[in-house]
Amino acid sequence: MSQQVQGVISRAKDAPVELVTINIPDPGPGEAVVKVQACGVCHTDLHYVQGGIGDDYPYLLGHEAAGIVEAVGDGVRDLAPGDYVILNWRAVCGSCRACKRGRPWYCFATFNATQKMTLEDGTELSPALGIGAFVEKTLVAAGQCTKVDPAAAPEVAGLLGCGVMAGLGAAINTGGVGRGDSVAVIGCGGVGAAAIAGARLAGAGTIIAVDIDERKLATAKELGATDTVNSREVDAVEAIQGLTGGHGADVVIDAVGRPETWKQAFYARDLAGTVVLVGVPTPTMQLELPLLDVFGRGGSLKSSWYGDCLPSRDFPMLIDLFLQGRLPLDAFVTETIGINDVDAAFAKMHGGDVLRSVVVI
Repeated sequence: MSQQVQGVISRAKDAPVELVTINIPDPGPGEAVVKVQACGVCHTDLHYVQGGIGDDYPYLLGHEAAGIVEAVGDGVRDLAPGDYVILNWRAVCGSCRACKRGRPWYCFATFNATQKMTLEDGTELSPALGIGAFVEKTLVAAGQCTKVDPAAAPEVAGLLGCGVMAGLGAAINTGGVGRGDSVAVIGCGGVGAAAIAGARLAGAGTIIAVDIDERKLATAKELGATDTVNSREVDAVEAIQGLTGGHGADVVIDAVGRPETWKQAFYARDLAGTVVLVGVPTPTMQLELPLLDVFGRGGSLKSSWYGDCLPSRDFPMLIDLFLQGRLPLDAFVTETIGINDVDAAFAKMHGGDVLRSVVVI
């Protein structure tokens, strides 16, 4: 029997978000209903509101969430009511060419729930990143639920569902940061700050934070940056080279996703170094670069999808590190808010006033 719950939707491009009644169907085969306990307010949600991802309105917003499994459908194994889970938006299929090659983090056939959540009048909702978690309960594919230690508070654990995992993974998984490496991170919002924490966790020797906001640079210092660069005041490439013996960093992570910041990352790396793009560009952005420079500098140019994470592998490990005091996930929670405060959280995010606002439901 379907349920009615309250959730936050975006009905049209740039329209104020709305708290409305949503119908949640019983889970079908391979599906689960999860009672959401907390959900972070991510830039991706704002992109949905602004029309930057698509026009399949109305969207059920929210995707960075943790909660309790309430019910599962037929055929669901290894998941049961009462399990404490983090939701992920890349449920791997296990059978595509990437999965068969042993690279499930690149799965080309990730999936979501088959059934649709709807408004009271029957209008089908598009859940943000296949989740939709600014809501009391949500319907997802069972593979989107990753069990973790319930000792971690949901407002902290849920952040691994997107932004924090994207940053940590950009450093550890995609960038392959190792002990003693030099790392520069351009853009120190939530994702960039997580990349700094990931570089520290991996044992990097020099960690350079680059931003135009002194508040973000101060936070980066707290999370492990050894040096900071205000690129509003100095040339970022020259500054990074100066802090790395004139060579450039071994790994440079662009957490902004603009052509100008990607070029900074490209030229700020050492010969044969690695550039990682984890900031999400808009569809209209173009990049122009001398091909000879690409050839002559060697190394790797990588894009990081969701931090190249495998939720079943990475989420429990990172939660355990947090509980051991080795990974300060709680430092990313700037404030906890109610489900009616999402619009205000978007404004704070736009102004650079928060790393993460977290909706507690």
